[in-house]
Amino acid sequence: MLRKRIRKLNSALLIASAVLTLALAVPGRTATDESVVASTQLESNQRHYQVARLVTKLSERAHYTKTRIDNDLSIALLKNYIDGLDNNRSFFLASDIKAINRYRYSLDNSLRSGDMEPVFSIFQTYRERTRQHFDFAFELLKIEPDLTIDESFVFDRSDMPWAADEQEMQDVWRKRVKNDMLTLLLADPDKPWEEAAETLRKRYERFVKRIDNLDSDDVFEGFMDTFAGTLDPHSNYMSPRQSEEYRIQMSLSYQGIGASLQLEDELVTVLNVIPGGPAAIDGRLKETDRIIGVAQGHDGEMIDVIGWMLDDVVQLIRGPAETIVLLQIRPGNSMPGENEYTLNLTRNKIKLEEQAAQSEVLEISRDGQAYRVGVISVPSFYQDFDARSRGEADYTSTSRDVKRLLGELEEEGINGLVVDLRGNGGGHLNEATALSGLFIRNGPVVQLRDTTGKIDVLEDPIPSQVYDGPLVVLVNRFSASASEIFAAAIQDYNRGLVIGQQTFGKGTVQNLYVLDQYAPRSNSDELGQLTLTIGKYYRVTGDSTQNRGVIPDIELPSMVDTSQFGENTKDRALPWDQINPTRYRALNKLDTQVNELTRSQIQRSAMDPDFQYLLKDIESIEELRKRKALSLNLETRKLEQEERRAERLARENNRRKELGLKPLESLDTLEDDDSPDVLLNQAAEILTDMATLSGAGQPVLSRAAP
Repeated sequence: MLRKRIRKLNSALLIASAVLTLALAVPGRTATDESVVASTQLESNQRHYQVARLVTKLSERAHYTKTRIDNDLSIALLKNYIDGLDNNRSFFLASDIKAINRYRYSLDNSLRSGDMEPVFSIFQTYRERTRQHFDFAFELLKIEPDLTIDESFVFDRSDMPWAADEQEMQDVWRKRVKNDMLTLLLADPDKPWEEAAETLRKRYERFVKRIDNLDSDDVFEGFMDTFAGTLDPHSNYMSPRQSEEYRIQMSLSYQGIGASLQLEDELVTVLNVIPGGPAAIDGRLKETDRIIGVAQGHDGEMIDVIGWMLDDVVQLIRGPAETIVLLQIRPGNSMPGENEYTLNLTRNKIKLEEQAAQSEVLEISRDGQAYRVGVISVPSFYQDFDARSRGEADYTSTSRDVKRLLGELEEEGINGLVVDLRGNGGGHLNEATALSGLFIRNGPVVQLRDTTGKIDVLEDPIPSQVYDGPLVVLVNRFSASASEIFAAAIQDYNRGLVIGQQTFGKGTVQNLYVLDQYAPRSNSDELGQLTLTIGKYYRVTGDSTQNRGVIPDIELPSMVDTSQFGENTKDRALPWDQINPTRYRALNKLDTQVNELTRSQIQRSAMDPDFQYLLKDIESIEELRKRKALSLNLETRKLEQEERRAERLARENNRRKELGLKPLESLDTLEDDDSPDVLLNQAAEILTDMATLSGAGQPVLSRAAP
């Protein structure tokens, strides 16, 4: 996975999407003499030969697309390898790319032969440019930059031409260092520039040292992972070292905070907060937030982790249970240096009772009467497989928990049900089919097509329908895989409405191949493992969930940017397609009902202060996302921060005025509890409309009511 690690390392060094850039080498390496070690030599060995041939054969034979390893793939592979090293076009010069392009038709030969000379040559050029880049950076850090000059830094160079010469790259790097310095000063206005320069020096030194320490195996493994990722984004190669590291990380003796991390927008980003984990229980950490510092214990030194590999950041965060970790957080909707805060969490195991499905009842007022809407939140499709294997009759599972909660809600009395799948990244396939079976009478739920073209139809395993009342499924961009199977089934059977945001679009199936099993018995080297995509999921209609996801019947706004997250944003993602539909019996179409519900939702939301606040918040964030350049004038950046905070405070107080609440004097007094769940409330309102249209709209009193 070095391809991803290099890309992560490159990206993590960028602040607020600021690019890593290459500059002129400064003669006489002075600042880095003590910190830079001699780079390791790169050369092919017998293990590389074995792994490359095995991975090539397995990929051509078993991958869903049966892609041929030929010149066309070689061209795509070279592009991906270059992007993995320098995705922001900030290390290589145009002359480097011209020279590297001589390998565009030879990387397929490297895969078949195991001769990695072209790969090592490309990486060596990258390594040399990295040294030049940081030699110049260290020289720049010796002199305090002038932050009063009105100039700007273009931080997104991904679509720009490669730098024509070293002079052009030098100017980019000069501005990049100023931006890094300015960002640190914005986050801590009392920090002297000398201290900020030292922070940056250590960050840069760490990067150079890691690039120099990468050996032949590291570079080879990164290239093989790039190859797997060229087939599709869910295929990958993992070395024996990485496999063992993963096993250790999964050990029960060490715990984390309960969050999935990745690198998006050039920083360590929270992809998902896992239900039942310390972060979820605390409630402050959100999807798209960035982690920029980590400390151990209440009094530990905050370590700047910009410039670290993601794996190393994870190692810092993970630790023994019941110990404290401090995280420096930059909210995902903030610019560099804005709204950063320290989050104090106690490491622990995921609490299963917190991860399980949970229910609540919302009361919606209409015409002076109260309607009761049941809500069941399903954070994942889980199952206690070990307990089931032991033959225990009461093993825990999503479908069993939801069935029990349904019984409790109906006992209390509800007018309809919302199943909340926001942030549900999937899980057990059989739980998705079983959950679908609670709401449909019988029939197929999903189709699975494998590499050979064989199609399996997975049926509803529940013999009877448990709930037949009005139903809404609430989804967002992070609803994926098994969540999409369930939402698609409800939609295709016209059993209920799907509302929210277009889902992730992960509709593929992967299989793990341990390469040692395919090597000669005399082989003593461990060869690692290969994950390949070997199948795709299809709805009962024949439409794939891959790439496109599930399109909601009624769309609701979201803070999540679909252009940054989702299957269709990934390079080489398999396309959406269709197969023949399977036989199933749907209820009457809901088109007329959807149109009426949509009109009501639009009218109602126009008068809803919370909904209008959300729209304006999204509009403000969209404006920030459009920016590709930042001012390098410190006072200008400070003024921009103050203006954004003032605008946000004005939006919040306008919302409060409409709701008859006391205005705030400062955003510092705003509590998380003050923010309503706008989308869930909208779902409940739509469900109430739906219930009245279907004739299930008589107000229902709780059995506990007088």
